[in-house]
Amino acid sequence: MKEKEYRTLRGFLDGDEPDEETYFAYSTTLRIFGNIDDLSDITRNLGFEPTSFHKKGERRGPKSPPYMHDMWSYEAQIDEEAAIEKHIDELWTKLKPHKEYLLELKKTLKVDVFLGYRSNCDTAGIEVPYTSLEMFTELKIPFGLSIIVT
Repeated sequence: MKEKEYRTLRGFLDGDEPDEETYFAYSTTLRIFGNIDDLSDITRNLGFEPTSFHKKGERRGPKSPPYMHDMWSYEAQIDEEAAIEKHIDELWTKLKPHKEYLLELKKTLKVDVFLGYRSNCDTAGIEVPYTSLEMFTELKIPFGLSIIVT
């Protein structure tokens, strides 16, 4: 008799796996935050619109706390199911011509790349080819990954 297989630790502990297909979703976002005098100045210098932005003191919703800083961000425009390196490479292609500008911004603002990984499978992982790490080295920013298992 074949032993039952589980996709998640939760399913194993409960003895019942949720009836849903396994999914993996990724995102890669350039974030620039701090005290930004003119958010549109970043847009002009980079040559593309942010996918999100806010000013210090604004709120996400009526009951949300106010934002602590200004932020301009751009998420790579690629299908969330594409491999993480595709997201990284897509963002770097867009940012590479603006490397010096981004390094200059780092003198007064926080500049980072937020990488997201979501899945309903808690026994999987990711692998990032060394060729996709150039952006982090060139922009002198850490490689950080937010992992969310639902």
